Amino acid sequence: MNDIDDPFRQSRADCPVHIGVFQGRNVPMILRHRDVREAARDYVRFSSDAPFRVPIPSEEDVRTVRQLPLELDPPRHAMYRRIVEPFFLRSKTPEIQEKIRSLIEVLLREAIQADEVELVHQFAIPLQSRALCYLLNVPEGEAQRWIAWGMHVFKDGDGGAKGSQLEEYCREMFERAAANPGDDFFSSLNQTSIDGRALTNEEKLGYANLVFAGGRDTVIHMVTRIMAHFADHSHHLSLLRNDPEKVIHAAEEFFRVFMPLTHIGRVCPVKTDLFGVEVPPQGQISLCWASANLDPEVFAAPLEIRLDRKPNPHVAFGFGAHLCLGAHHARAIVRGLLGVMSIKVKGLRVIDAVDFVEREATYHRKIGFEKLIVKFDAQDEV
Repeated sequence: MNDIDDPFRQSRADCPVHIGVFQGRNVPMILRHRDVREAARDYVRFSSDAPFRVPIPSEEDVRTVRQLPLELDPPRHAMYRRIVEPFFLRSKTPEIQEKIRSLIEVLLREAIQADEVELVHQFAIPLQSRALCYLLNVPEGEAQRWIAWGMHVFKDGDGGAKGSQLEEYCREMFERAAANPGDDFFSSLNQTSIDGRALTNEEKLGYANLVFAGGRDTVIHMVTRIMAHFADHSHHLSLLRNDPEKVIHAAEEFFRVFMPLTHIGRVCPVKTDLFGVEVPPQGQISLCWASANLDPEVFAAPLEIRLDRKPNPHVAFGFGAHLCLGAHHARAIVRGLLGVMSIKVKGLRVIDAVDFVEREATYHRKIGFEKLIVKFDAQDEV
């Protein structure tokens, strides 16, 4: 039920590049671990200074602002990154990690007590939303509005674009923070200056857009994939229960194999030869993280989940200057989940599941679940 997808296995073995088709355009996808990391470092040939075109498919139809600092190249990228980095580093502190762990304990207790629970909407989305409140230092009650957004802030359910709702909400939050400033994310951006001036409204929206969209569905899918894995491999819960120090390595292995973000885009400023494929000026290419994470030249038995795998040089959080701002937060959530589940859960049984599959013209890849109903078997209290 929770098999690891590797739709690029044959392409990766045959050639460094797979030609994907997105929105009717051919996009060369770099597949091999070494090549992906080298391209991620090379912002001159492969630029992120391309509003709306870093995500694939591109997002011109779902937002109106450049995501900051993601859609910038060095050195300006570093300057914009420093502005918000202190908030993202909060997840490294024991205080925030303990709040996340306590939240997981509450949600898991409610799930165990229920006869059955739907993990996507009743566990993973509330976990992601409420934990984000801790990161942004806003009241936890604010999460109720975010929970109602569903799995993705740009499109959900009927697939209709709803990015304007997110931007309207963020404007409202900046206005509230201006009227009643505090120590929260929105107040901080209101009070920040760059190049000797205050941030523009568009820049503030660009930061907020990335915060709410960048780590939402990825965290939600990661949480449900891990929980489904334990349904098939309850002995891994026992392993973590008997050796809690394995939690850190186990989390990294789950990030490697269940990487929700298949790839990310870059744009070539000039005509570029990419392993024999000609990319036109302003042509888009893809750094395929999911393929790199399963490269057998780097990972022995790449489709096997080894909770003590080390070294584990996965690229689930990217590589180079654009290493994911939310990596510490995602790690805090997953490590907390593994720690609490290993103590509280003996096993779980899947009652019903509907896969969430990324269906593109040249590949299909399982990302997570649209629905995952389970029943928990609680660990006996000692």
